[in-house]
Amino acid sequence: MAKKQTKNIKITKPKLSSKPFWVGFDLGGTKMLGCVLDENYKVLSCARKSTNGSEGSAKGTKRIIAVIEEAIKLAAVDPKNLKGIGIGCPGLVDPAKGMLLRAPNLGWQNVPLKKLIGQRFKCPVSVLNDVDAGTYGEYALGAGKGARSVLGVFPGTGVGAGFVYDGKLVHGKAISCMELGMILLPGTHLGASVPGTVPLEDLTSRLALAAQSGVACYRGQLPELDEKTGGALRQIRSKALASAVKNGDEAAVLMFNNSLRYLGLGVAIVVNLFAPDRIVLGGGLVEEMPSLYIETLKAEVERFALPALAKGVKYVVAKLGGDAVAIGASAHQRTFGGK
Repeated sequence: MAKKQTKNIKITKPKLSSKPFWVGFDLGGTKMLGCVLDENYKVLSCARKSTNGSEGSAKGTKRIIAVIEEAIKLAAVDPKNLKGIGIGCPGLVDPAKGMLLRAPNLGWQNVPLKKLIGQRFKCPVSVLNDVDAGTYGEYALGAGKGARSVLGVFPGTGVGAGFVYDGKLVHGKAISCMELGMILLPGTHLGASVPGTVPLEDLTSRLALAAQSGVACYRGQLPELDEKTGGALRQIRSKALASAVKNGDEAAVLMFNNSLRYLGLGVAIVVNLFAPDRIVLGGGLVEEMPSLYIETLKAEVERFALPALAKGVKYVVAKLGGDAVAIGASAHQRTFGGK
């Protein structure tokens, strides 16, 4: 029986782009995102993984490296042309050393990300607080473009803030700052770490609103939300909260009005200290209800801040969406290197 002839099949590898590229990375509390960007900040590819922070920083760093490698592969770019990596992290950061000092949501402390990531990819690496990165991204490329000074406010699990003044992020001598959510107000609740005080984020964050909504569901005050979510904290997300407000549910409207009043008080403190000419608001709740946040916050800041400082402040919604931290971290790295 004659043998069948087989043709030699040529496998050609896709040609890799020889253009320079950069990586922006968002180390989130639950997910991590790596984006490859070209010289015009166009996002060429993104890769994601669950953060799994409870597994520790050593495994977490390996996951960061794996996500960056995957994003580079998806972008079909030559790894040799990687010019820099910018990383945005939750928590306190030492930008000069590229050290993640403390990330409570991850349980990580004193992680030398600049050193570890730089050793693997042999390129400059900078490390920022994630809200600083998002604020810088909006300043350079988004809703804050053209402003002299920008305050970024992002209500989420907590309430993060960043401040760019004359093109530079406001930092302490060796640590990130602008911890707006940790301003302590008079009051108390069962989880108060300092009796007689309440952190601003415990009154204004999405998590705080979701927790109070869960209580309202239990009391029968938010029946539609209860039906959708079972009153479960993890299920009460931005869209569900916004829906309750848009439906005019009395308990939801009351909670949001109170929350925005407190947020306005906190932002007014920053306005009195720094007099920004633009305030950028971002995060899931803001995206769901931009008019409510912009109009109410403006009114409350004008109520609490000095009139001369509040006058003329422009309030805008963030433009960069879910890629803001990655894009901002990359933009800052390209502008300042590791500084």
